[in-house]
Amino acid sequence: MTATKDNGADFLTVGKGDDARQIAIALQPAAAGNALAHVVWLGGYRSDMTGTKAIELAALAARLGTACVRFDYSGHGASGGAFVDGTISRWLEESLAVIDRAAKALGTRRVVLVGSSMGGWIALRAVAELAKRRDVAVAGLVLIAPAPDFTSELIEPNLTDAERTALAERGQFEEPTPYGPDPNIYTLKLIEDGRDNRVLTGVIETGCPVHILQGMADPDVPYTHAVRLMEHLSGDDVVLTMIRDGDHRLSRPQDIAKILEAAEALARAE
Repeated sequence: MTATKDNGADFLTVGKGDDARQIAIALQPAAAGNALAHVVWLGGYRSDMTGTKAIELAALAARLGTACVRFDYSGHGASGGAFVDGTISRWLEESLAVIDRAAKALGTRRVVLVGSSMGGWIALRAVAELAKRRDVAVAGLVLIAPAPDFTSELIEPNLTDAERTALAERGQFEEPTPYGPDPNIYTLKLIEDGRDNRVLTGVIETGCPVHILQGMADPDVPYTHAVRLMEHLSGDDVVLTMIRDGDHRLSRPQDIAKILEAAEALARAE
């Protein structure tokens, strides 16, 4: 794992040989003497670190004087690598490598993980992996329209015959999305790897406070999925905020305000 700079941006090499990919990261340092937990942004499927929520989170960290870590998964945004090579395991590996990089560059020892959609799944996997290592502590999780196990819970049960055929014959299928001109691509590799990363199979022990924010008008991740996640979280300090007219992105000013309030509370918590 190596780090380089390109026109002011940090790039971290994750993986070796043919598997190496350049991960674009933005490390925003804390003010001198600031002891608040650092904030780490974990984006969603096909999202990048320049989105509204990520930028607003960085601005919050600046106001609080704490550090903020943003990055793009491989195949996303400014990072290298092919999107179709992406899996939960691969993106989790990159997330942990970025947190390691922040620990060295910023002195990050306590973090609030803010995960949006698929990033919520990666946050839940990351907190389990970080607990094994004990070098970086997770002070809290903010999960925005979290989509843990979405490949096995939300995609596989709803596959059409044509999509199953495409997966078997081409290893992927495409699906139109209202969020951009290009269709979403779901690969057999992603789906198979998703089965190995499931978290909704038993008790989820995060060891930290969790705040879930979920729109009840979300067309992509039904609010019942958030309720199910609540049932698997073992800690008493779990809050679920339902936003009646909220969509999947939760990027309206009133939604952003709720997200930032949750992130600030966890960053300030002792």
